[in-house]
Amino acid sequence: MSESLRLFTEHIAMHRRPGSGEPVELKVILPFEQRQKARQRARLTAGFEVGIQIPRGTVLRGGDRLRATDGTLLEIVAAPEPVSTVWSRDLRQLALVAYHLGNRHVALEVGTGWVRYLTDHVLDAMVTQLGFTVGHDHQPFEPEHGAYGAHEHGPRHLQLHNHHHHRSHEHDGDHEHRVIFGGVRHHSHER
Repeated sequence: MSESLRLFTEHIAMHRRPGSGEPVELKVILPFEQRQKARQRARLTAGFEVGIQIPRGTVLRGGDRLRATDGTLLEIVAAPEPVSTVWSRDLRQLALVAYHLGNRHVALEVGTGWVRYLTDHVLDAMVTQLGFTVGHDHQPFEPEHGAYGAHEHGPRHLQLHNHHHHRSHEHDGDHEHRVIFGGVRHHSHER
């Protein structure tokens, strides 16, 4: 990143400290994909660019803040995105939908009586084949964090897969994938 960019390096998770904090003048609107990136340039609502450099594995939530090295605060705004939502009063059936989506490594937002994921026509078709109606909307997407997320607490869904890769990947060989319900993948190699 350029030396002339203001650099934001400290993450302040506001969902853990509701009602606390100083007023913030600077804001950045980011979709979920960008809220997972540890290093990036971002254009603020004020029109200028800044640098974001936070610990890997950090997932920014709407309302979280970042502090620059000079003390300036920046508020994260979760951008509205195309999302698919599945509603059900039958929690067992809703758990079945969540299971099938989680089996495909899909990040899910979970609410009372519903699950939500970023719109994907293949996933929508699968959910429809399971007998559910899929609703579409544009809303901020705030999926569950993974069980091994560096900044979250509480039990989450974990799957372990041991396999050999047959297609191009960052690396080859037999190794374990720990796939977290929130879509975060961790690797460990057996040598």
